[in-house]
Amino acid sequence: MTTLPKWGIVATIKADTTAILNFAAHHLDLGAHRLHIFLDADSPQARAALEAHPRCNVILTDEAYWAKHRRHRPEAHQPRQTMNATRAYRRRPGVDWLAHIDVDEFLWPERPIAEQLADLPADAPTARIRPIEALAPLPGDDPQQTWFKGCAARQKLRNRQTEEIYPTYGAHLNGGFLSHVTGKIFVRTGTKGVKFRIHNAFLDGGQIPNDFDLPQTRLCHFHAPSWEDWQRAYRYRLERGSYRVGLKPSGSNATTMNGLFSMIEAEGGEDALRQFYDEVCTATPDLRAHLAEHDLLHRVSLDLDTKRARHFPDHR
Repeated sequence: MTTLPKWGIVATIKADTTAILNFAAHHLDLGAHRLHIFLDADSPQARAALEAHPRCNVILTDEAYWAKHRRHRPEAHQPRQTMNATRAYRRRPGVDWLAHIDVDEFLWPERPIAEQLADLPADAPTARIRPIEALAPLPGDDPQQTWFKGCAARQKLRNRQTEEIYPTYGAHLNGGFLSHVTGKIFVRTGTKGVKFRIHNAFLDGGQIPNDFDLPQTRLCHFHAPSWEDWQRAYRYRLERGSYRVGLKPSGSNATTMNGLFSMIEAEGGEDALRQFYDEVCTATPDLRAHLAEHDLLHRVSLDLDTKRARHFPDHR
């Protein structure tokens, strides 16, 4: 009988206790052999719960941590994420495959992840997981279920479908997503010199080719799960995060997210932003119907409260 590969996750997290433990419990429930959690800001209750779990390795990245491993803490969160992920990869991560994902991302496999990784060629260095993005619920929707939108992997098909599904803004959006359509990757461990990035990995100065997907696993991304959540993160993302100036354009009109949102705000302020959100990010019957026509509508029940109670019973 062939031994299935062990897999794990590395994440740099700044969130409240419940969000941290939900993320950990979900992936432990899926069979993650090791979780490497770097706390970007301390959460004492979450840290204590993780430290007590045999499959969790938690590191507080305070000033002493950065002083030990680097002269200064990087100001932007992206280099902190990639440096921590690379460090976990290089320091005996205890698994055969390591994925670098965020606290608002949840793997959702159709069959065990270890079995999917075992199916890959023996020389496959990486495997990509494609994302789906959460839609905001309507009043009366089942709170245990979340609607998600997907997008096509091929760019030409994606552009055509996006303009059909989102008639007002589709030409300015990549797959109708507010965040990445690239997804995240598992990287096979044991190769010296590997460096993680947010969506890829590098070796000897070049990006490692991503020739393989895990088509039976989706990455459930809660990027803008409600108007209130989106607005709390909006200014930071616009100035320093995923909507910042300098990122590549998206959509068939080659519009950057920064340019799109700046244009919407200039034309109508917060009311125009809300109109955009309602059309693109809310699980209205019309949007669900359009997504379903293209086989891009997904419904997922993560049941995070149950999983958190199972793995961290003192923090229900």
